[in-house]
Formats: sequence, structure tokens, C-alpha cells
Amino acid sequence: MLFSRVRLGVNIDHVATLRQARGTSYPDVTEAARLCEAAGADGITVHLREDRRHIQDADVRTLRGTLRTRLNLEMADVPDIVAVALEVHPDEVCLVPEKRRELTTEGGLDAAGAGNGLRATVHTLNEAGIEVSLFVDAEPAQIEAAHALGAPCIELHTGAYCGASGADATRELDRLRRAAAQANALGLRVNAGHGITLQTVDAILTVPHLDTLNIGHSIVARAVFVGLEAAVREMRARLSRS
Repeated sequence: MLFSRVRLGVNIDHVATLRQARGTSYPDVTEAARLCEAAGADGITVHLREDRRHIQDADVRTLRGTLRTRLNLEMADVPDIVAVALEVHPDEVCLVPEKRRELTTEGGLDAAGAGNGLRATVHTLNEAGIEVSLFVDAEPAQIEAAHALGAPCIELHTGAYCGASGADATRELDRLRRAAAQANALGLRVNAGHGITLQTVDAILTVPHLDTLNIGHSIVARAVFVGLEAAVREMRARLSRS
């Protein structure tokens, strides 16, 4: 039996967060991406938020021209950022919910209640040759809706599991497993991300049909102590031995 290797996408938003805190030109997100790729990352993820709190438009354009791996652009379904995606043409777009006051993305996209506006955006991006993923909670209705909207891929929100313990963690992990099986049966590619650390990744890797794990905050936080390349290599090693 052949087993596929789970890919690692590294989110470098918080390298830009550090830069924006002082309004400096450093640390350089392009150099961060280069180090991540050298350490075994299969792709780079950035979230271009409406408030531009970390990643900037220029970062996305520069990364598109310098990456050797895949560029995954996280974004809300808003016209000006859709326009950036169509201009830059990342390998993948992950559509996420976004609130101005949130510290980070707080939950999955309401694909089931989104209506024709989201359907039109998915269609436009698909027609441009950009693979579309919807960031959704592990709920059957949301996965069914993602399929109905024409998205070829979902990213399961793993934050509920990663923040839980005991029986709650067991329940959330079971939900992720069932959701991944449902998505695979519908022909959707299955990614996952949010809140994943070295302490939680082994359990996440028991979720079936995973293609890519997108991990950012914990890798950048670990890099403070061991360096960015070492932090990526640690996580890559965990995924490789799964």
C-alpha cells in the first residue's frame, strides 16, 4: 500500500507582525520564506487581512516572484483583496472569515449561509486557475456547502481540538476525523490548520486523508528559541514520521 506524505505549509504572518510592531523593514518576510523552504516547508502561507495588520500587498507580490514552493493566500471574500489575488495569482487561495477586532481567525467560514456572493468568488478564482480552499469548522453542513459552492478543497479548523483537553479533546478529534472522511467522499482535498503545535500535531495526524497542515504561530514562536530553520525542521520531522 502506498502512503502519501502530509505536506507542511508554514504561515509567516507573525514574522510580519514583528516587523510592523516598529514599522521597520526587518525582519524580512522574503528571507523568512527562504529559510522555511530550505528547512523543508512544502509551501508558504500568508494572510492578507483587510486591516493589513501584518502582511502587506507588497509582501504578497514579492513572495509570488521568489518562492520555489507553493504560495497559499489566506483572505476574506472582499473585492479589493480578491483583486490582489487575481493580479498576483497564488497557487491557492484559502477563504476565511475575518473580524477587525479579533486576535486571530476565531472560527470557520459560514459556507452554508454565505449565499451567491461566495459562490461567485469561488467561481471567479477557479476560472483564473487558482485553487480555492474554504476554511471551515468540522461540521457536516459546512463541508457539504463547500462542495456545493464549487471549492475543490477545504481546510479544517483545528483550533477547537488544539485548545481542548480530556473528553472535550477526544470529541473534537473525532469530529475532525468524521469531517475529513466526509470531505474525501465528496472528492474534496483536505487540509487542516489553526493552533497546531508540536504537542498537538501527532493527534492531528491521525485525521485521515490529510494533504497539507498549515502551521504558523507555534513555529514562529519556537523560532525565538531555536531559530526558524530548526523550528520548521522539527515540525517537518513530525509530519514525515506520521
